[in-house]
Amino acid sequence: MRKTNRGIRGGFTLIELLLVLVILAVLAAVVVPKFTGRSEQAKQAAAKTDISNISMQISAFEIDTGRYPSTEEGLNSLLTAPGNVNGWHGPYLERLPSDPWGNGYQYRYPGQHNTSGFDLFSMGADGREGNDDIDNWSGGGGK
Repeated sequence: MRKTNRGIRGGFTLIELLLVLVILAVLAAVVVPKFTGRSEQAKQAAAKTDISNISMQISAFEIDTGRYPSTEEGLNSLLTAPGNVNGWHGPYLERLPSDPWGNGYQYRYPGQHNTSGFDLFSMGADGREGNDDIDNWSGGGGK
């Protein structure tokens, strides 16, 4: 007498597949909200780091030359020596970074907010001066 294995099938039933899909959907509903906003937080942290690094190089420029770059000279003076400066030992940066939103960092000397120094800031995600700016005068970034 020969035994057959007709009762044994490979694969999953429709109910089993639906149950797995429901479990995955519940997990996604719990996990996804925890990660929303992380991308924006990472961009803000990157902008704060860039501002800190650029500020250090502006200070090195000031130590070498006895003055901060003017607003007109801008951050390019960290790459190439302005024509009217003595003691420049740059380049202080390899390149001017863009902010995480693809815009250039803004520089002003004398500063409107740092009246005894310079203002350095990113205009944030909207590309305009406003409440989402990351800056060197408010401590925690943002105005």
